[in-house]
Formats: sequence, structure tokens, C-alpha cells
Amino acid sequence: MGWDAGVLIYIQEHFRSDLITPVMKFITHTSDSGLCWIILCIILVLIPRTRRAGIIAGSSIAVEAIITNLIVKNAVARTRPYEVVEGLVNIIEKQKDYSFPSGHSGASFAVAGVLIVIAMLGLPAITKNGELLRSKTSAGFKVFAIISLVYAMLIAFSRLYVGVHYPTDVLAGTLLGIVTSILAYFVYHLVIKKIHEYKKTKEA
Repeated sequence: MGWDAGVLIYIQEHFRSDLITPVMKFITHTSDSGLCWIILCIILVLIPRTRRAGIIAGSSIAVEAIITNLIVKNAVARTRPYEVVEGLVNIIEKQKDYSFPSGHSGASFAVAGVLIVIAMLGLPAITKNGELLRSKTSAGFKVFAIISLVYAMLIAFSRLYVGVHYPTDVLAGTLLGIVTSILAYFVYHLVIKKIHEYKKTKEA
């Protein structure tokens, strides 16, 4: 048995309990199809003060979903661990797609990653005078970003807990989500900069 499978057996034998299992099942299902994160992005877009954050986060999760579900999963075609790891018991319904990478982890960090980057660097913005800057975020936003990151971590762990992903699936999904979140942030910054330059050129 490889270390990847060994970690799942260890979690099954030492972490699963009647108290924790319902919580982990609930947490893992909140991110089915990235639902909780998509809803969060929509809410952020609907609130004027957080609209830019919602646009960046929505772009990040969209790119992550395309890469994960349409490209990487089908290219790698890794079998789910509960199908091949002896002694591993899957405690939720069988999954319909491949195992690598974890889409739940990717979606979670694609959004939570954006919120953390914004909390650290500020929101890309253009002032009334046309100056491009990064506006500081509030203490409340920073706290919310940290809570989102913790929740993303719980979702990632839940995929191991319920037995539907290998640790490397979760790690790959997490890294992919982080990469798309950083790219989405800086691409958005570049786009509004180009739009501003175009408007100045038109006005000249």
C-alpha cells in the first residue's frame, strides 16, 4: 500500500467517529458542484462594496472548473480510491467523475484564495482622477477572508475523510485553486489598467 492510500486508511481508523462523520458529510456536500462558493460569488457581486471581489472570485472558480473538470480529470482518468484501496470504506454516494484533481478543493481555494489575496494586497481600483491603485480592505473583510480559508481547508479535508479522494488529489486541487486565484487577481488588475489607458487615449 502506498503512502497516498495509507493516509486514507489512517484517517478512517483514527479520525472517523459518529460525532464527526455527519459534520464532515455536511461540509463536503456544501461544495458539491462548487455550490456554496458560486452562491458566495453571486452575493459578493450583488453587494456594491464587494462587487469587484465577486467578479475576481467568479472568474477564478470558472477557470478552475474548466481546467479541472474538462481537461485534467479526463486526461489523467484516475480511479477513485474507494474502488481500489483495500479496506477503505466510502461513506458518501459514489462519485460520477474521476478522482484527480479534487474539484471540491480546487473550487474552494479558487474563491477563498482570491479573498485572501485581496485581504493582503487590496482591491484593484481606479480613482476619480484616473489613478490606478489597490484600495485597502476593511478589518471585517479580512476576517471573512480568513473564515473562508478555514472553510476551504475543512472541505479539502472532508474529501479525504469521506474516502473519495487521495491526498495528492486534494493537494493538486488546492494548488490549482491557489494558482487560478492569483492569476484572476492580477489579470483583473491588468484589465482595468488597460481599460483606463484606452479611455485616456480616446479622450486625448
